[in-house]
Amino acid sequence: MAESRPRRGHGEDSIYYDQANHYWVAAVSLGYKGGKRVRRKVTGRTKTEVRNKLRDLRRDLDSGVRTSATYTVDDALDDWLANGLSGRSDRTRELYRDTVKPLRQRLGEVKLRELTAGDVQETLDALAGRLSTRSLQITRLCLERAIRHAEVRDLVGRNVAALIKAPAGKSGRPSKSLTLEQAQDLLRAAAGSRLYAYVVLSVTTGLRTEELRALRWNEINLDAGTVAVYRAVRSTSDTKTPKSRRILSLPQLAVRALSEHLGCQAEDRSLAGALWQDHGLVFASAIGTPLDRHNVRREFRKITQAAGLGTDWVPREMRHTFVSLLSSNGTALEDIADLVGHRGTTTTETVYRKVIVPELRRGAEVMDRLFN
Repeated sequence: MAESRPRRGHGEDSIYYDQANHYWVAAVSLGYKGGKRVRRKVTGRTKTEVRNKLRDLRRDLDSGVRTSATYTVDDALDDWLANGLSGRSDRTRELYRDTVKPLRQRLGEVKLRELTAGDVQETLDALAGRLSTRSLQITRLCLERAIRHAEVRDLVGRNVAALIKAPAGKSGRPSKSLTLEQAQDLLRAAAGSRLYAYVVLSVTTGLRTEELRALRWNEINLDAGTVAVYRAVRSTSDTKTPKSRRILSLPQLAVRALSEHLGCQAEDRSLAGALWQDHGLVFASAIGTPLDRHNVRREFRKITQAAGLGTDWVPREMRHTFVSLLSSNGTALEDIADLVGHRGTTTTETVYRKVIVPELRRGAEVMDRLFN
């Protein structure tokens, strides 16, 4: 005689097959609310899959996790972007918003409590064909931080993105530098544009784009021919590193360009009248407001096109050009590191290893010889 199974107790977990929908269902009773029984359910193709999901669900419930059946990956990303980036700059927020767009397309509608490490791995593998390795790493990190933000709020029991390593992506476009002849063509094409002094200063001093856009007139001494780099367009308004705070000698070309630029800005101020906003910025809009990096990039590409260089250039590559010109004209690696504000020569060698030919001489003197 077959041994009878004990009946499942009232309110215990249950597993059954849904004939109408052709999948297995596991249900957990959470008690009663307003006289109505409250249950949480998970579904799967096989009984084993549902049993595993039921185990995870029971573990989450026992640990106090109360994720909503409608709370999705999209919701988790929205919450993190809105409330989990305190103290970050607008630029960083914008970067993260753009970075997670591919995640939203593939995983946005997935319930967070049903997201698996396999889902994350498959998504990153699918994106590897069109994103660089660095972009994939940032994408995975954004998802991990968004889930961690939900985890802190007891909305999910496990951070599956933390279990995954981002795959290798496609090779990104390496930064490049202009030759001396190309740099001379660039400066000639920039003459007469609003960005002329910006281009001159970038090519002949190697300032970062965020340092140039934050530069103020009280940090420039045209009589002494110096520029003091004390700030940058960053969340803290400080330079990238303490070593980036530096005072540089200006080549004569840069002194002349800045003197002309000062006169042009005085005309802008006069024309703007009451609309002028005085921020003390060296490089500003026609009404004195800070320059937007997108506008700088757009105007810079017009200049490169006019110079016959095409449009496949970005402003930061003028800094690479500065390093390349110094290196090829005998400036020591240690001097280049000081001039561009690196902590040491290791960074300079790593970032600019394709253009470094170390010997000896300082920056302004070399630029005076090249561009005068």
